[in-house]
Amino acid sequence: MEKQFLVKAYENKVVSDSCLLSAAVANAVGNVLRKKGKKPRALWKKKPRQGDMQERRDLVQRVTQMQRSEGNAWVQAIYRANGMHIRKEEVVQRGRA
Repeated sequence: MEKQFLVKAYENKVVSDSCLLSAAVANAVGNVLRKKGKKPRALWKKKPRQGDMQERRDLVQRVTQMQRSEGNAWVQAIYRANGMHIRKEEVVQRGRA
């Protein structure tokens, strides 16, 4: 029984590897035959890592707690530390002047 699982896992690996190789070759051929001035396509697309939901909830709870106690001063501190300016939303009235 275990041998069948190992064989099936090996088959899945071979199929997966062949699909990846096929996609990589197709992408490489497309990059070689692309028009002048067109950007080449990336071989592998980066996928965002799945986060732990409990960790996300804890972080959101911490941020909301900080906002209640300190306001948005922490956001301004981060912007200042990175040398960025906070854009203030301007109220634009539409209509005739």
